[in-house]
Amino acid sequence: MKWQALLFSLVFYLGPVIGQISYSIPEEMPSGSLVGNIAQDLGLDTKRLKSGRARVYTGDGVEYIELNGERGVLLIKEMIDREAICRQTTPCALHFQIILENPMEFYSVTVEIIDINDNPPTFEKSEVTFKISESAVIGGKFVLDRAIDLDVGKNGLQKYELKPTDNFVLKGDSQGSGTEKAEMILQKPLDREKEESISLVLTAFDGGDPQMSGTIRIFITVLDANDNAPVFTQSTYTATVFENAPEGTVVTSVSASDADHGSNGRIKYSITNSLDQAHALFQIHEESGEIKLIGNIDYENARNYHINIRASDDGGLTDSCKVIVEVVDINDNKPTINIMSKSNMISEHSKPNTVVAMMNVQDPDSNENGKVHCFINDNTHLSIKSASHNFYSLVTDSDLDRERTSEYNIIVTCSDEGVPSLSSSVTLTLQISDVNDNAPVFDRSSYEAYIVENNTPGLSIFTVKATDADWNQNARVSYILEDSSVNGVPVSSYVSVSADSGVIHAVRSFDYEQIKDFHFRVKAQDGGSPPLSSNVTVKIMIQDQNDNPPQVLYPVQTGGSLVAEMVPRSADVGYLVTKVVAVDVDSGQNAWLSYKLQKATDRALFEVGLQNGEIRTIRQVTDKDAVKQRLTVIVEDNGQPSRSATVIVNVAVADSFPEVLSEFTELTHDKEYNDNLTFYLVLALAVVSFLFITCLVVIISVKIYRWRQSRILYHSNLPIIPYYPPRYSDTLGTGTLPHVYNYEVCRTTDSRKSDCKFGRAGSQNVLIMDPSSTGTIQRIQSEKSILDEPDSPLEQKPPNNDWRFTQGQRPGPSGATGGPEVAMGTGPWPQPPTEAEQLQALMAAANEVSEATATLGPGTMGLSTRYSPQFTLQHVPDYRQNVYIPGSTATLTSNPQQQQATAQQATQQALPPPQASAQPEPPKAAQTPASKKKSTKKEKK
Repeated sequence: MKWQALLFSLVFYLGPVIGQISYSIPEEMPSGSLVGNIAQDLGLDTKRLKSGRARVYTGDGVEYIELNGERGVLLIKEMIDREAICRQTTPCALHFQIILENPMEFYSVTVEIIDINDNPPTFEKSEVTFKISESAVIGGKFVLDRAIDLDVGKNGLQKYELKPTDNFVLKGDSQGSGTEKAEMILQKPLDREKEESISLVLTAFDGGDPQMSGTIRIFITVLDANDNAPVFTQSTYTATVFENAPEGTVVTSVSASDADHGSNGRIKYSITNSLDQAHALFQIHEESGEIKLIGNIDYENARNYHINIRASDDGGLTDSCKVIVEVVDINDNKPTINIMSKSNMISEHSKPNTVVAMMNVQDPDSNENGKVHCFINDNTHLSIKSASHNFYSLVTDSDLDRERTSEYNIIVTCSDEGVPSLSSSVTLTLQISDVNDNAPVFDRSSYEAYIVENNTPGLSIFTVKATDADWNQNARVSYILEDSSVNGVPVSSYVSVSADSGVIHAVRSFDYEQIKDFHFRVKAQDGGSPPLSSNVTVKIMIQDQNDNPPQVLYPVQTGGSLVAEMVPRSADVGYLVTKVVAVDVDSGQNAWLSYKLQKATDRALFEVGLQNGEIRTIRQVTDKDAVKQRLTVIVEDNGQPSRSATVIVNVAVADSFPEVLSEFTELTHDKEYNDNLTFYLVLALAVVSFLFITCLVVIISVKIYRWRQSRILYHSNLPIIPYYPPRYSDTLGTGTLPHVYNYEVCRTTDSRKSDCKFGRAGSQNVLIMDPSSTGTIQRIQSEKSILDEPDSPLEQKPPNNDWRFTQGQRPGPSGATGGPEVAMGTGPWPQPPTEAEQLQALMAAANEVSEATATLGPGTMGLSTRYSPQFTLQHVPDYRQNVYIPGSTATLTSNPQQQQATAQQATQQALPPPQASAQPEPPKAAQTPASKKKSTKKEKK
């Protein structure tokens, strides 16, 4: 085996690297045989072969050679038969390319196939018959069938040998090239009488080592004399035919002549064996010598044909000639585009001249028909460039932008220069991969949204929208609420934004009166790496609702006294009585106020200004008009629905203050109340009265029972227990603890209110109830310092020492024995009051009530007619200190300081509150007829 490697210099052109290397190997090497070390010969590392995914590219041909990337060598993949590939063409070579990627490059490889002597010379027939006349002259030629040897060079046909050589010899001993005709020469006349038939053996030899041969048997029948052989007019004929010529086309005609006459001069033409199988494509008429086309010829398969023609007469004499048929090429083949390597996706940041694909274009036509030009469609930002003969590279020629064009459909068209021109196309799809080079963009530069106050928390206000021109994760937008504050409060406590949808929700319920608008920023951020973002300002406008009723500033609705406006009886028409002043904290139409007179004692006397709230007289005041006039003014706003507030204006029609005083003290609580409210108040009064009577009966029963028990114990023989005053400290070690007394004080500032306030001092329990109150009792804490002073008026004085009981027999402050207020040990029990003491206490209580309730507060326009008698039920050990008078609402106390405090408190409650600091108060509880009647009777008494 002989092989040779030849490495040519590399040629660089644009992107890929082009190199060429040649090897020579003998044919029929077994599979796996080494062709050459391609890595070493090209100067490449085996790692480069692996990383570049090196492979063999043969186009549409059979892959006889394979690449071993691990070793970097070329190996025989399939046994090569030179005769099957090249036939008689020399030299015979295989052409293929080695393709590398990352970066793309290729190398051309040529492997020459060296012929070996693997085919012996063969004859088409195993025997041939000749009829030779005995009159054949010495030197007569007889053309024999030529042997065919598929090998070339010295391995091809070299010589013939004829045996025996008694009558015939070959023309020359050896032809050397094997291309000469095999002719048998008569060297000795024939004698039919001696030898009617002759058998010869023709042997063909090649020049291989070892030498191979083939034989054919020749049978000669000796005939009678035919001494002239046919002779062709030309030894060689030439003709041309187009490759697309149809069957039956006449290619050419041959002609031969024979000097003999009769049957010995009748010539027949025939086609003998040829190397290119011409007898399968051409046919000759045996009598006329006309050669016709009987098959389809292709210039790409064979460019010419050699046809061997034989002419023979009936006497067996023959002659031969050669017809050379040249095939004319026509443009019948389109260029073939083979994609050697391509990229389906590149980044939009790829630099210009980046190789996208490599192609090999083949056109088997010749001359102009085989010249190919390739181009691509416009507006693709790509161009095609020729790397070498029949090889093209597809490269980028400018910057790419996926947001402008995300995909290119590249149509590569290759056309030849034939007439007409033929072309073929291939479409390549190139995806542009995205790079995060675009930030999200909001659809507006800023946003404004409106929301009505008193909204439900979590309400969707509106939606911000941002788009990103990138793709996939780079275009996935998330919305983020930027940190800021509104009036010192984080904006996140006002609104929230959905990260996915951009929907802005209200976190809290807004109040227009507190905040009218606020703004914040929302950031839109994509999912790229690194992420890009943009922000936008959002302004939220709070819209007002009519959720606040009007508030009356004047006249002030006091809770403790009745205030009246005086109108002299000499007032003319249009006299300004007073002005109702009201405000509404809402805005817009919701704050537009109107004043209307809802009720009036005499509607024909007064009117209210619709816009200004001024109360004026609409007629002359007369002596017949009532002194006390009660006006109910309603103030309404302009909201939908409207809200209103009601104010009561008391007007006194009089010329002097005593007249007003006598009128207003006669009846102070002549108010009109709602029927439903009156019902509930009466019901509450009935329940409270029932509970009061029940408790009173129980307490009286218990007291009577205890009094009887004490009388029994008084007459019994019990040990005398010494008495210790309150706060007594046992210094003698007797174990007696000081007494502890608890009390609770319940007071009210207005008999019409249900507000009952409790004060707690020390540890005594004192319950004070206001019978004129119809509401519920409430408690408040008061200071403890009352009992902490030694001289406190509530300090329990020691009773007489005449009554002493054991601790188990002493009742508690509420009348029950063993109460928690009584300490362990001994203690006094008060003696029951006598009738004289009770009468004295009753008279003192009456005087105290008269002093407490007869005080009127001074004022020019305000008059206080409120009475707040208090009914106090107090259970203490000493009945002489706090006396309860049945049928009276007063609590009598023997302590002068306490009486003075009570009188001062009543005086303060009777005075009206100052106008400057007056605040609107809720409507007062309705006064029942029972309380009115009771107050009137007490005043008269």
